[in-house]
Amino acid sequence: MGRGRPGGLGRCVLVLLLLLGGSGSPGTRPPPREPWAEEQGPVPERGPWGRVRYEAVKQHLGAVGALSRQYWRYLACKVWQEGCEEEEEEEKQREREAGPIPGWGFPLVGQDYLEILSAWYCSFGKCCETGDCRITNNITGLEADLSGQLHGQHLAKEVVVRAVRGFLQSPRPQKALVLSFHGWSGTGKNFVARMMASHLYRDGLKSDCVRVFVSLLHFPHHNYVDSYKVQLQRQISETVQRCGQALLIFDEAEKLHSSLLDAIKPFMAQHDSQGQADPQRSIFLFLSNLGGNTINEVALDFWRAGRAREEISLELLEQRLRLELQEAAENSYAHSHLLRENLIDFVVPFLPLEYQHVKLCARDAFLARGLPYTEATLDEVAQMMVFVPKEEKLFSAQGCKSVPQRINYFLP
Repeated sequence: MGRGRPGGLGRCVLVLLLLLGGSGSPGTRPPPREPWAEEQGPVPERGPWGRVRYEAVKQHLGAVGALSRQYWRYLACKVWQEGCEEEEEEEKQREREAGPIPGWGFPLVGQDYLEILSAWYCSFGKCCETGDCRITNNITGLEADLSGQLHGQHLAKEVVVRAVRGFLQSPRPQKALVLSFHGWSGTGKNFVARMMASHLYRDGLKSDCVRVFVSLLHFPHHNYVDSYKVQLQRQISETVQRCGQALLIFDEAEKLHSSLLDAIKPFMAQHDSQGQADPQRSIFLFLSNLGGNTINEVALDFWRAGRAREEISLELLEQRLRLELQEAAENSYAHSHLLRENLIDFVVPFLPLEYQHVKLCARDAFLARGLPYTEATLDEVAQMMVFVPKEEKLFSAQGCKSVPQRINYFLP
């Protein structure tokens, strides 16, 4: 966990230890009866507490507090490396005065065990730095996983991390954060959305602060648009009110009816947040295949000119993407208020994946299943994919989408 004062996790563990403190010192069994049970007989229900009971409760709570302080000093020394000198000096003093204390055998608490304790206790209430233990906002972990597992997408990595970090660090954002992911299928749009959910929320996509809408699954018939509109607004409103920070993901956004997209507008537009719900803390992700051809053309032009794909700038691609989206068909994602009123904060391009990126995806798939692999095996998996254009055979037509299934051919 590192050095320094403990954050939300430390406080969670401290409160948990306060609850457990009355059960005796570490390694000992709890007393079978409460300390006041033998000092006073049964008290009638709702009857006044006598002086004896008051003193017994006071003594019991004092013992709990003293023991909890012992737990805390031990944890601060062993886990956060704070106060170890004081702990050792007090231990020596106790041994000189009364000998070793039997039963003080609290094991070294590791990160995993602390996380389990924290998650267990925090599930019953609010005790984390975010104010809601369903929300973790692990930006460091998100950045690390994007760097290690998202291949060939230097622009997406940079934009997502910077946008999310800046949004969450803002004390009072003026509007919801809206990101629009564009690119061919299999380039990592859904992968990044899942990764964001897993690092921003304790339960990932299963969190009740996260809602995923798939166009053809949740809104398949345009004849029922009015009904869909009411349901969509209700579901978003409930999620925003339930969570101080909601994540709303819309997959296949280009297939959403424009009236459904316009129905989302009130949750993203600028407005003052004076009520209990805080829509400005919401994050909207729109995933679309629109613009994929434009992105690929730019990547191909750079390759033909002998320039590295990492030289492609966000400004260049975003400008071309917005031009293409404005020329899209009527009643589409492009003609909703999202684009016309500049509610989308960042248009995030996902570049087409090349041969070496497919090999990295294959490597990750083998590692995820704990299977051995060789460079020759990774080449075989990559060679099973279809590459385009016909002349250059540079980009994987499916990205990495079917790679996990392809490795089944190499299982014994």
